[in-house]
Amino acid sequence: MNPTQKALVGTLGAAVALSGLVALSPAPAKAADPVEIQIIGTNDFHGRIINEPNSAAAGAAIMSAAVKGLRAENPNTVFAAAGDLIGASTFESFVSNDKPTIDALNEAGLEVSAVGNHELDQGYDDLINRVMAAYDPTTNPDGGAEWEYIASNLKLRATGDPAVPASWVKEMAGVQVGFVGAVTEALPTLVSPTGIASIEVESIVDSVNAEATRLVTDAGADLVVMLVHEGAPSTNCATMTTSGPWADIVNNISPDVDAIISGHTHLAYDCEFPVAAWADRAVKNRPVVSAGQYGEKLNKLVFTVDPDTGDVQAQTHQILNLKTCSNGTGCTTYTPDPAVTPIVQDAIDVATPIGNQVLGPIQGPFNRAKRADGTTENRGGESTLGNLVAEVQRAETPVEQGGAEIAFMNPGGLRAEMEGTLTDGTRNLTYRQAANVQPFANGLVNMDLTGAQIKKVLEQQWSRTADGTQIPSGLTRYFLRLGVSKGFTYTYREVPALAVPVQGGGSVDTWSGTVTGMWLNGEPIDLARTYSVTVNAFLAGGGDSFWELANGKNAAQWGVTDLQAMTHYMSTHTQTGGAALPVDYSQRAVEVHDVARAYRAGGRVTFAVESWSLSNATDVKDSEIEVRLDGALLGRATLDNTVGVAAIDKTGKAAIDVALPSSTPAGTRTLTLVGAQTGTTARVPVQVVDGTAVLSAKIRPGKRIKVDRTRARVKVTVVADDGRPVNGQVKVKATGQPARIVSVVDGKARVRLEPFTSVGDKSVKIVYLGGAGLEAATIVKRIVVVRR
Repeated sequence: MNPTQKALVGTLGAAVALSGLVALSPAPAKAADPVEIQIIGTNDFHGRIINEPNSAAAGAAIMSAAVKGLRAENPNTVFAAAGDLIGASTFESFVSNDKPTIDALNEAGLEVSAVGNHELDQGYDDLINRVMAAYDPTTNPDGGAEWEYIASNLKLRATGDPAVPASWVKEMAGVQVGFVGAVTEALPTLVSPTGIASIEVESIVDSVNAEATRLVTDAGADLVVMLVHEGAPSTNCATMTTSGPWADIVNNISPDVDAIISGHTHLAYDCEFPVAAWADRAVKNRPVVSAGQYGEKLNKLVFTVDPDTGDVQAQTHQILNLKTCSNGTGCTTYTPDPAVTPIVQDAIDVATPIGNQVLGPIQGPFNRAKRADGTTENRGGESTLGNLVAEVQRAETPVEQGGAEIAFMNPGGLRAEMEGTLTDGTRNLTYRQAANVQPFANGLVNMDLTGAQIKKVLEQQWSRTADGTQIPSGLTRYFLRLGVSKGFTYTYREVPALAVPVQGGGSVDTWSGTVTGMWLNGEPIDLARTYSVTVNAFLAGGGDSFWELANGKNAAQWGVTDLQAMTHYMSTHTQTGGAALPVDYSQRAVEVHDVARAYRAGGRVTFAVESWSLSNATDVKDSEIEVRLDGALLGRATLDNTVGVAAIDKTGKAAIDVALPSSTPAGTRTLTLVGAQTGTTARVPVQVVDGTAVLSAKIRPGKRIKVDRTRARVKVTVVADDGRPVNGQVKVKATGQPARIVSVVDGKARVRLEPFTSVGDKSVKIVYLGGAGLEAATIVKRIVVVRR
């Protein structure tokens, strides 16, 4: 239209308006163009700010460059995370309280993240008042995260108010994008319960669904993305909907949620699942993704959204590798961000002189337990490293704090091997290496526990809720082997393949165990006596489902961290250029099962042993077990040291089969099992008998008695197989009546039963409980109860 035409139209329009006539309707507005919304996701970064040459961890500068490059291609971008950005960090970040990680992620443009369990390693107050608080060089020099932390399922216990914001919204090109956060429901078992005592952890599904509805209904969100610090147990998309807490999330999250970005399990997956309620939508599947760990990858999700209707017209999602290393020299696909590089270099400059300090020499590597592949950590296995750390904490407990007799260490607190650096024949341990092993700076707590409580703590290695009824919701490791200090040993018996229901339906095969014996410096633990025990603050609060440790008496923390204890221990137990700390390859815990109720003097003793050997390939192992009685060698058993695939402690199996001397006196005798190479020692009490009890019983008035009237009398006779009367006890249990235990004197015992209240066949079970050198024996008598 030329200017003359425009003027004419304008004049005609004005004339129409002045004459009062109805003007022509304007042309309908043109529909807005679709908008491409890009979400970049990360998770479980754990302060991996360094470009690690021999791993896929690309470092903060490369990750920032990738994010900024993607944002330059599409300004409608949000950089989001699924938690665990800090905590359990590498040394360069750890030694500066993760401030370098916070600064690097700020520069990379991180905008929103779910709270992870490691964000709460130092407690809720630290997250709120340091990490999330504004940076201040005087009052908050180590904080200042500029992104929003969200978690809809964290509430303040006292008021029910949100502990952190539940969600966050950003408007881009007319499209409202909402993010709703959540953290694993297993949080109380993963951090010190005392650090989150003010927080209630609610259902992920219920809280996210409620908040997603609010975002759509009240906030007008067109697109809703769930950021959840919980994840799939495997990368197989086909199995994610079957059972467990992850299946509950995948199956039951509201259709208001358009995508799920997850973490926690450190696995990379790029899946999608149909949503029944979306049958009429152009897009019918919901992306469910994770970027693995340590900044190795990013998730890239792109949604094509109609800004007028909010409808998602199309979507794509993929995993981006940040680093391609075929030769181990650190070749990358991105040029490091020059704004982040100095942040990383400053962290290195601060950390290097501190980390290079030599704490002392060690004779060999202290390793964590390993799976069958030889590299994957097995937190269900005993390890030289776990036992060393426990011993350090026992030895470093001051006398005024109780002078600990026993100490325990949780395997999840050990984040690397303690290998040292071999130079000119000496293997030196540096501060950096020790800090990489224990990066949490946990305080140490001394407490009083009875022997019975110690037994309960050990049986909580087979993880259960506080009342012992089920596996804690969301827990992915069902057995955790505690590291144990020197001098304390124990045996146990394990029951396999208990099907335990899990949240979301289905069940898992897990294990349950009973501690059968405990010794301290060779002396049996007295269940009634009180012992001085040291653990880290995480365990002291009941962390990792070790609930009984929270019930310790006189618990006190004296201001020393686990890393400080290790540093001091090394300075007092080694000499630079001289004595090195030896590696203790002995097992503290040995499984003993299939032990018979009694053995005859002169007969054979048979039972099974497992968990005799450490699982790391470089650990010293025994080839056989010596079996001794009162110092005398009874025989040897060959060990099978094959490492199994289960995340439990089974390495080192042997079948014990030795002859018991005929001169062995009757009673409880202790066999000592010894490993010559490792020094492992296990004690197995066995009941030795020199005869068999012969039981007989008579019931009066007879085998037929009347209901509700007759009180039957049971006369029991117990003799040895040579006919001599014996003493001891018998237990008598009649159908529908409580068991009664009565004494046997000169081979005789009498019991009067209660009247039976119903007719029919009844049984009376009589058990001689053993003693007098005789094996226990059982007989069952039958009674017929008739009407009057």
